[in-house]
Amino acid sequence: MQRAYSIRLNQEQEDDFQRFGRSQTLPARLVQRSKMLLLYAAGHSVEEVAEQLGVARQTVSRWLGRFAEQGQVGIEKDAKRSGRPPLILPPKITEIVEKTTRETPAGATHWSTRRLAPEVGVSASSVGRIWRAHGLKPHCVKRFKLSNDPRFAEKLEDVVDLYLHPPADAIVLSLDEKCQIQALDRTQPGLPWKKGRCGTMTHDYKRHGTTTLFTAMNTQDGTVLDMCLPTHTHQDWIRLLKLIDGRTPKDKALHLIMDNYAAHKTPEVKAWLAKHPRFHVHFTPTSSSWLNQVERFFRDLTDKCIRRGVFHSVPELQQAIRVYIDRHNQNPKPYLWTAAANDILEKVKRAWKALTARGYAPKKLAALQSIERHLAAAAVAAAP
Repeated sequence: MQRAYSIRLNQEQEDDFQRFGRSQTLPARLVQRSKMLLLYAAGHSVEEVAEQLGVARQTVSRWLGRFAEQGQVGIEKDAKRSGRPPLILPPKITEIVEKTTRETPAGATHWSTRRLAPEVGVSASSVGRIWRAHGLKPHCVKRFKLSNDPRFAEKLEDVVDLYLHPPADAIVLSLDEKCQIQALDRTQPGLPWKKGRCGTMTHDYKRHGTTTLFTAMNTQDGTVLDMCLPTHTHQDWIRLLKLIDGRTPKDKALHLIMDNYAAHKTPEVKAWLAKHPRFHVHFTPTSSSWLNQVERFFRDLTDKCIRRGVFHSVPELQQAIRVYIDRHNQNPKPYLWTAAANDILEKVKRAWKALTARGYAPKKLAALQSIERHLAAAAVAAAP
């Protein structure tokens, strides 16, 4: 005899199961269980519910009983299943992970699944699954460089503060030059696009010369001042400063963020800046080009205009850059800086600690000492 269940749905539960039963995105099993409960609560018998939904009455009875015992949670979550016993036990997985991260194969720089598999006695596909589960990608590498600037923390805080809290009645400009942009012409035209095939271009090229792009980007509104020159000397840098002086309101102070390239610090440049007191220079720490927002603009320019472009001469390359920047300035959008200085310093500090733990011992750790002093002072200032 079929067991009877006392199923009463409150208004909230009924609304939830009505929504689940109509859904086209939730798992089908949850949709079906919701319909079982709604039909049974509406007065249908187990046999009638099973017939309407095309399932066995034992299935209906099982989920009604689960709801009666556990409530809505019992319907939404499946019970754990034992499944097939694992063939690769935790000690073997640990061995694979440690071998991947701490050792290298003979005659190579990193492991592949096929090279590691015979070493650990499992299949290459099993190695791949373990790597994916632990987020390991031995074939990938990212480049980095930690600054050892003795005033790293002070310079970083100075630049980040300009991004997050620009001075009133002033313009903050991010300056740099993109050197040796090549006017590359391909030896053959690319094949036409079609469904299932991306764009193509030859691996070899003809080089028709280079140009250097000097850029000043307003970090507050995203507009860009630029000029292209064949060289990048201190005289060219002064030409950029003169361009900025002529294109910006005279009543505005100018805060310039720039890197430590030698042409930016020559006596001639310093003398010119001394004669123009509204210019205030803020140098980024050494080996910290990521801190200069104009580098982000250079990346967009390279990706969208230069890398896949075909240029038959330097003037053609310069014209393409000019068109890109003109279109950018028609609808400029500033890059939004969100990282606080202390958050960056904590991250760089962890990187230095990791390097020293691996045996890296430079003659001096000036940047790390600068960071630790700064964080200690910030902690004291924040203390109640």
